[in-house]
Amino acid sequence: MTVRTRFAPSPTGYLHIGGARTALFCYLYARKHGGQFILRIEDTDLERSTAESVNAILEGMTWLGLDYDEGPFFQTQRFDRYNQVIDELLAKGLAYRCDCPKERLEKLRIDQMARKQKPRYDGHCRNLRVDPDQPHVIRFKNPVDGVVVVDDLIRGRVPFANEELDDLIIRRSDGAPTYNLSVVVDDIDMRITHVIRGDDHLNNTPRQINILRALGHEPPGYAHVPMILGEDGTRLSKRHGAVSVIAYRDMGYLPEALLNYLVRLGWSYGDRELFSLDEMIEYFDIKDVNKAPSIFNSSKLSWLNQQYLQHADPARITRLVSPHLGHLGIDPTTGPDLIEVVKAMAPRAKTLVDLAELSAFCYRDFETYDEASAKKHLTREARLPLEKLHERFELMAFDDWTSEQLKYTVERVAEELGVGFGKVAQPLRVAIVGRAASPGIEETLRLVGKAATLRRIEQALAHIAQLG
Repeated sequence: MTVRTRFAPSPTGYLHIGGARTALFCYLYARKHGGQFILRIEDTDLERSTAESVNAILEGMTWLGLDYDEGPFFQTQRFDRYNQVIDELLAKGLAYRCDCPKERLEKLRIDQMARKQKPRYDGHCRNLRVDPDQPHVIRFKNPVDGVVVVDDLIRGRVPFANEELDDLIIRRSDGAPTYNLSVVVDDIDMRITHVIRGDDHLNNTPRQINILRALGHEPPGYAHVPMILGEDGTRLSKRHGAVSVIAYRDMGYLPEALLNYLVRLGWSYGDRELFSLDEMIEYFDIKDVNKAPSIFNSSKLSWLNQQYLQHADPARITRLVSPHLGHLGIDPTTGPDLIEVVKAMAPRAKTLVDLAELSAFCYRDFETYDEASAKKHLTREARLPLEKLHERFELMAFDDWTSEQLKYTVERVAEELGVGFGKVAQPLRVAIVGRAASPGIEETLRLVGKAATLRRIEQALAHIAQLG
């Protein structure tokens, strides 16, 4: 048997973090077992489905690198096939027409709730003849007794009594097939062997199993993945921050970091934290996914992203950070070689946006100092060291503007003044960067360049002069 999994989002919005994790689990399971990964767009909700949402899903999948082998397939292009199956069920007496008015169904629901019963259709039209030329729906004739068992790969054995499952609608009065019917037909036609999806679909599974068996097919393997919660224990939503995959791209996260974080939401491999995609494929097993919901921790994601930034190819990070510099109004061709800036600054950044903001001083002067840094380091005592540094730097030839020579110059000024290296380097750092943190002072000066260094020292001396 060739393993075939499918990711089947509804195009009613962006690709959600939870959906991306489901897609990742489907992808990993297929790749681990030498199978195929299918993308299916379940767009039967015509009122809410949009082309923009389809594009957002495809864009998110592409950015994450979750390449699918077949698809995307669209359910709206398969209505003829669904209706063919519905007609077969009608012909075999496994489905029936129902013309119960809304008023009757609403009264039935109210009465059942008053009796503290689970609201469900009572089969009123199950053995009646309904005029096919009058408005009606088609209902599946669900078994009235027995138990449906979902042998879930994550949750284990989950039984459902058939008497608790009503005769669900499989075709609406407007002729449109419903979700549960469409999904079953698609899974049959696409030869899906394993359905990995969110646990919000668990209650649909026994209904789909009964339809599958009515059509002469045994169900695929099912794995229902627990939901993702925010740090407050409620279902992950916008109030917890970004939930869109593309939003994380725009915030400067790397796709491999987000994938690494998502695979660890509910799954683990010993104490290991970092996994390449190939390692995820090697080690991942859907049976090892936890039954309990997972908590989304933004700080942990940022830490993971920082690890990837530190070890990524600087040339690749250079390409990725360039647009974020552009968003700050910076043309990276107007200053030091961006790859050199990335090598120096990436270890200090958590995201590409962070990296762009931290690197901005290399390309343009800043307007204000970090208040605490200036108060501590741009003092009256810093005037003399800065004046001497300005004097030495001004005399240096551009060819001498190297890390080695710059460090030697700062060290010589400290020796001449009889103070520690930090007493000279820290005021200089705040003068050049605007804050008390940067790479080594010699590397910082080299990246900023001679002209900007002199200009910023002069600005710092003016700031000190205003102290009186």
